[in-house]
Amino acid sequence: MGELKIQDVIKNSINMFSAISLEEMNSVALMKRTDTKFIISKSQLVSVLKAIYNHYKVLEINNDRIMSYSSLYFDTPNNKFYKDHHNGKNNRTKVRQRKYIESDLCFLEVKQKNGKGETQKTRIPVSDFETDLSKSSIEFISKTTEQDYNLSPSLWNGFNRITLVNIKNKERVTIDLNLTYKINGIEKNYENLVVIELKQERFNRNSKIVKILKSYRQNPYSISKYCIGMISLYNDLKYNVFKKKLIKINNITT
Repeated sequence: MGELKIQDVIKNSINMFSAISLEEMNSVALMKRTDTKFIISKSQLVSVLKAIYNHYKVLEINNDRIMSYSSLYFDTPNNKFYKDHHNGKNNRTKVRQRKYIESDLCFLEVKQKNGKGETQKTRIPVSDFETDLSKSSIEFISKTTEQDYNLSPSLWNGFNRITLVNIKNKERVTIDLNLTYKINGIEKNYENLVVIELKQERFNRNSKIVKILKSYRQNPYSISKYCIGMISLYNDLKYNVFKKKLIKINNITT
């Protein structure tokens, strides 16, 4: 199935869902949550969407159901945030600015993961991307993390996102596709990779999408879009922990 055609099929599949507005979705914001990820191909995504459309609503903004996102990640000179993830540190941090293209909104976000597997996301609005962090942004990061970091841009990431909201339960599902990474003139694309992420108060195996994914022999798979982008663009990073993940991703995308 050609790339253009599969994109059209995904769009048609999404149009089967009832819509939910951004305001309605705020009731399931889940800023403190448990995140569970899966990775599949675009062709598998079509089958999943057709199996769950009666159980979820899709976020729609100005008649758009597939949104464009752009993110700028920050790290220390020795890539502490990447290394903490690679080394399996339970309490770890990511700092990024994310722009919601259709909404023309941009936020500085700090994501903190604790030893219980919970993710706390704290954010403030910014006018646009800051390749040099402003004083107020630096103060926000220091206050949120209780640490003073020397941060600079480490990775640009772009992707399209479909956001689903469970009709009955407090659960959101984000579906990220068309992932691109770039930094310093180097670029890597993962066009066939789909990253599905469940955002719940606690992991619920009875979730409809979990059951469908399991029927396709897809189990939860720990993956970081940031870490994959880093090892795709930087030649000098230790990445032995992620080697199997990279092989699995390459098998999906080829």
